[in-house]
Amino acid sequence: MANKKKNELDSVYLLKLILYLVIGSQWLKIVTKTGAQIPIPVGALLAVLFASHDHFQIDRKIEYAVLLVAMFMGFWLPLGAQLTLH
Repeated sequence: MANKKKNELDSVYLLKLILYLVIGSQWLKIVTKTGAQIPIPVGALLAVLFASHDHFQIDRKIEYAVLLVAMFMGFWLPLGAQLTLH
């Protein structure tokens, strides 16, 4: 039996990159009563979990690069959730 290489459709790959972009930009910002913010990149951590368990691991470096860009975008943009502790 010949080994068949799994091929991924371009539309599936594009959808995955968009998914990584959206999920990777989500941050949880915890605001203490003193006004200090503690940012936690929960979306990036979740997306890295998805990327590491992906069946098509050919372009993992590109997925990680998209996650890195999304993480920095999400840090400066008002994306994600904010939890205020009093």
